[in-house]
Amino acid sequence: MKGYCRVCKVCDGFACAGEVPGMGGLGTASSFKANVSALKEIRFNMRLIHDVTEPDTSVSILGKKLSLPVLAAPIGGVSFNMGGGVSEEDYIRSIIFGCREKGILGCTGDGVPDFIHETALAVIRQADGHGIPFIKPWADRELFEKLEKVKQSKAEIMGMDIDAAGLITLKKMGRPVTPKTVDMLARIIQEASGKFILKGVMTVEDARLAVDAGAHAIVVSNHGGRVLEDTPATAEVLPDIRAAVKGKITILADGGVRTGGDVLKLLALGADAVMIGRPFSVAAVGGLQTGVESYIDKIRTELEQAMVLTGVSSVESVSGTILHHHQ
Repeated sequence: MKGYCRVCKVCDGFACAGEVPGMGGLGTASSFKANVSALKEIRFNMRLIHDVTEPDTSVSILGKKLSLPVLAAPIGGVSFNMGGGVSEEDYIRSIIFGCREKGILGCTGDGVPDFIHETALAVIRQADGHGIPFIKPWADRELFEKLEKVKQSKAEIMGMDIDAAGLITLKKMGRPVTPKTVDMLARIIQEASGKFILKGVMTVEDARLAVDAGAHAIVVSNHGGRVLEDTPATAEVLPDIRAAVKGKITILADGGVRTGGDVLKLLALGADAVMIGRPFSVAAVGGLQTGVESYIDKIRTELEQAMVLTGVSSVESVSGTILHHHQ
């Protein structure tokens, strides 16, 4: 990933600030940095007088049973974001099949050129629908054409990252992506077959509108800090969003998740499961499917340890009381 990602010991947005295309955050990377630092500042209440020794890390999300409350976030564009050290196809295959092997789900991205989307759908089809394709909020004709292609991929869940509206990479390529009204979203969701995830919700208002539009899940996400400077961290807005829509829609969250402990923190703040982005890219480019699988194993071990040390028996019953000062 030389020249695109320095594979820092701590992936915090400092070394790659402003590198979009690339792996960085927009501008000073304030939004990317905030995601990481807000999670870091949250502290656990350590509890060891209890009977939790074999915590249950499995979760049911959108009709799928996952062995961990983790999904690989949709990231595409190996050639212009990651240096092209592996092919887009090998990259997507590593994510989708690595996640399938470990009992979780990988998501795929969308972008310019078209082979990003085409390859993603072909790989998901080969994996018997075991993956979640995301499409970007394109202008109408392109959007509905892509919806049709997704239907042929065997995927039972799909998503749209409305937080991609504004992406510099796409603007440079002359392919507009736009925000969507609630009516437009309702039409898209009806047109889609299966469950629909709306990624890029950062306010209570948008979370409520996602429910109104008929989405099955939201991802609390600022697109890894790649679209707008000076947003709050996802961990900061998650509790209010949970208070507003918990029980009405599945809540996923991403942004700055690096360890199993970070996964547990976001669950305690209100997420049903989390998405992890950049670390999966590093694992896939560096070690293909084996790299992806070993990263998932690492997250699992860390999550189990964090659960034992906070007295959490199951990820389905994580409460805010495990966080210091975050009831």
